[in-house]
Amino acid sequence: MIGLWKEGADGKIVMVEDAGITTLGPVLPKLAGVVCTSGALGSHLAIVTREFSIPALMATKLETSEDLNQRRVVIQPTDGPDGLLLLSEGS
Repeated sequence: MIGLWKEGADGKIVMVEDAGITTLGPVLPKLAGVVCTSGALGSHLAIVTREFSIPALMATKLETSEDLNQRRVVIQPTDGPDGLLLLSEGS
């Protein structure tokens, strides 16, 4: 989070293991998306991101061992409550 405050959160998708809105609150309106490895659709983080119209994936299981730090990704909604986190090639 300190890195986001220093370098700016504008347009970034962040991945968090277990973060509440208190942690993300200062930068949330600037984010392009949130990926959380815990939580559910009824969690506070999920509810607040919906209110801000920010795409969010909750209880995300990654199917890659690649380091995603500083990589370009896209959150793609699917029909229903699920979505996909797509890793852009060459980023």
